[in-house]
Amino acid sequence: MARDRTELDYVSPLRRIGLGVLILLCLGVFLLWRIDSPRVERIRADLVDRVVPRFEWVSVPVRRMADMVRDFQSYQRLHAQNRDLRRELQQMKAWREAAVQLEQQNAKLLALNNVRLDPRLTSVSGVVIADSGSPFRQSVLLNVGARDGIVDGWATMDGLGLVGRISGVGKNTARVLLLTDPTSRIPVTVQPSGQRAMLMGDNSAAPQLGFVEDPGLIRAGDRVVSSGDGGLFPAGLLVGEVAVAASGQLRVRLAADYQRLEFLRVLRSHSAEVIDETGALLIPPQLPPVQAPEPAGTDELEAAEEGRGGG
Repeated sequence: MARDRTELDYVSPLRRIGLGVLILLCLGVFLLWRIDSPRVERIRADLVDRVVPRFEWVSVPVRRMADMVRDFQSYQRLHAQNRDLRRELQQMKAWREAAVQLEQQNAKLLALNNVRLDPRLTSVSGVVIADSGSPFRQSVLLNVGARDGIVDGWATMDGLGLVGRISGVGKNTARVLLLTDPTSRIPVTVQPSGQRAMLMGDNSAAPQLGFVEDPGLIRAGDRVVSSGDGGLFPAGLLVGEVAVAASGQLRVRLAADYQRLEFLRVLRSHSAEVIDETGALLIPPQLPPVQAPEPAGTDELEAAEEGRGGG
């Protein structure tokens, strides 16, 4: 106990002395740097030349840390700019698609009069609350269901393109089978060639385009829309654009942003009226029979001959 107390008595004064010397040294350096004199300036320069090179190893981590902070701030700025540019690009794609559709509608309206638009394409918006999380099934879950009038088989879209179809309806939720699912098959039309084909999901980001009528008429970048065949989807919904793989296989680069599926629109598509009866045979109206002129009598013929002879 006595020995420990003696050591503590020696350590405390030494700490105080060291702290006082350090404070005096700092004050001296501060005063030395504040004095405005040519002689003191030479002393400061000599001191810097002698001390600073020896403490170069101390400044290296500080510089590296400052560079890391600047790089991180620059990365944050680039990330924010990239996010803004992606959002603007998505909006521009939406405007581009709207412009193309308006151009097509304008061309049709110039050729036709009294065009009746399809009143069925109203929609119900829902929030994506979960996904399948399975490599063998591509689907998401929406927070709308039978209470909102959702029906199995209806098409779903994001802000720009077709995403999939309703493949299961609950009271408050509905499951959407994505176009990339291996069991997804939808008929499509490739524009402007008008080729009919089948879009087949295969667990890849770009589904396969199969059963094409004439592949030679299809080029990379052609628009792909739903054809409406079979009454599965309404016609004219944007699906994506054609992409040619390295093997020459035709695929579709989807217009929907599958990386950020947050809100989806479920299109109400009521079944079309089926005509199962043939019409009656069209028969032209019956005209009244034409009356033939009666032949002239024998007496009239003789009278006519006598008149010619007397004349």
